[in-house]
Amino acid sequence: MAKHGESSIFDTRSLNDIYEEVRQVYLSDGRSWIVGYSGGKDSTAALQLVWHAISELPREKRTKPIYVISSDTLVETPIIVDYVHETLHRIIRAAREQGMPFQAQMVRPLVSETFWVNLVGRGYPAPQQKFRWCTDRMKIRPADRFILDKVSQYGEVILVLGVRVSESMTREQVMRLHRIKGSLLSRHTRFSGAYVYTPIKEFSLDDVWGYLLQVPSPWGGNNRNLLALYQSATAGECPLVVDQHTPSCGGTRFGCWVCTVVSQERSIQALIDSGEEWMEPLVGIRKQLAATQDPSVKHLYREYKRRTGTVDLNRNRTGIVPGPYKLEFCKEILRMVLKAQVQVRKNGRDQNLALISPEELYRIRRIWRTERGDWEDSVPKIYCEATGRDLPWVNDDIGCLGGTELEMLEQLCEERGIPSMLVVKLITAELGAQGMTRRSSIYPKIEKILREEWRSKEEILRNLHVHQPGGS
Repeated sequence: MAKHGESSIFDTRSLNDIYEEVRQVYLSDGRSWIVGYSGGKDSTAALQLVWHAISELPREKRTKPIYVISSDTLVETPIIVDYVHETLHRIIRAAREQGMPFQAQMVRPLVSETFWVNLVGRGYPAPQQKFRWCTDRMKIRPADRFILDKVSQYGEVILVLGVRVSESMTREQVMRLHRIKGSLLSRHTRFSGAYVYTPIKEFSLDDVWGYLLQVPSPWGGNNRNLLALYQSATAGECPLVVDQHTPSCGGTRFGCWVCTVVSQERSIQALIDSGEEWMEPLVGIRKQLAATQDPSVKHLYREYKRRTGTVDLNRNRTGIVPGPYKLEFCKEILRMVLKAQVQVRKNGRDQNLALISPEELYRIRRIWRTERGDWEDSVPKIYCEATGRDLPWVNDDIGCLGGTELEMLEQLCEERGIPSMLVVKLITAELGAQGMTRRSSIYPKIEKILREEWRSKEEILRNLHVHQPGGS
């Protein structure tokens, strides 16, 4: 029997009945399947159900391709992402050997949308409940691109998800809202060419574990290792995210090790306590990011202007809403990440483990130089100082001036009472518009820069106080 008052699906249905349902849905039309696999218990149970059910069909009826996709945000807990990678390789090999129509691959965010490019490059503040910028860019969009590609290829697809109505009230409401009357399928929340099938929707937690521990993995995995992983991390899983209704994966779920949406990240600490001490540097970085969310210290880490150059006031118009992280703090975080990468490679399981990739570093460098006035070209210097190595950087790929010129410019601007960043941006725009074919674009850029807020924070606050009721 299931715990906590949950009834078991096996009280009313046999496993063969459930397998037969899966086969009927598979054979009912020509739509290809996409199975979301996160490596957790629910998605493993759903994938295993589908595999065992389809394996009982004659080979000539296994005609529709079944794509197994996993989402790698590039900041996943290292042990979990290794486990998922290994499983996908097993699935590919087993499918080939058993003549099964399964294909498997990872989906990842574009370089421009990764966690570090947004946080370190653009200065996005650490995610929190009211500003979860990470979920859409790093989880939903990569899955969407794959789904839309298959919709374009096949016309319509069926997305198979390992979600259960007993997980949460919100999840149950969303699932019931989009269900198609008289069908086992639901409508996708956004794509007209995609439908959703949830074969374990009525499973209890005990049903999931009972099934996984009693029925062998068809691709040669060991589900008891999965149970041990859960026990060592005291965590649940982070499902493949396909909409904004999916809860945060932090805290009690396997997910991103940088997650600051929740107050405490227990899974990494539990893994460390169980013997994975090499992950300690990751905890330090997360704590540093979480510390910046304290309202009393936000002004130390964040700009007073938005990335657009404007200033936003709070609801009462008594203060300024903080903008992106200051460039100096972004430099500090980049150093921490690179030093941590050196440490985990030295003390961990994988000497090539990448906390941040060269492609992300190249993109961050370009953003800093073109958007944030980093004439010193800091990224290569920070990389060399933190790692003792170098990368094949492109020399003067932007055409900016150097640190010496910046010092002279700041001195001249200070003498004349002109914001140095205003001049930096104007010069950067001019250098970026070199060449006859691009000259026409310089005028709107100059106009946009001049329209930005160039008063100091202190001046804005003084004017704000004067215009408040009772101000003088």
